[in-house]
Amino acid sequence: MTSTSAGSQAVLEPEVEVRTGTRPETPWVTIVFNDPVNLMSYVTYVFQSYFGYSRLKSEKLMYEVHEDGRSVVATGSREQMERDTAAMHGFGLWAACRRADQGDS
Repeated sequence: MTSTSAGSQAVLEPEVEVRTGTRPETPWVTIVFNDPVNLMSYVTYVFQSYFGYSRLKSEKLMYEVHEDGRSVVATGSREQMERDTAAMHGFGLWAACRRADQGDS
């Protein structure tokens, strides 16, 4: 800490380390997996109601889940993707979150 005087009182100022060139945080993804239980129409409904996606986008993601076995349905911070994954579990869908750079997403 450094000290400066303001009138007759000493004011302590914290020393701040400034970092330049820091890497932005790697985004995380929420992945929904195909399962033998949920109907395609229900999965579409979940994507529309939870994420607010259009019907067209929700159907596109649902078909990825159905045909490819999985789909990345959201990207963002780790905390948000954990919340989204928990929400998908609450709807009865199989889902996971992982770092976007882990591949196989």
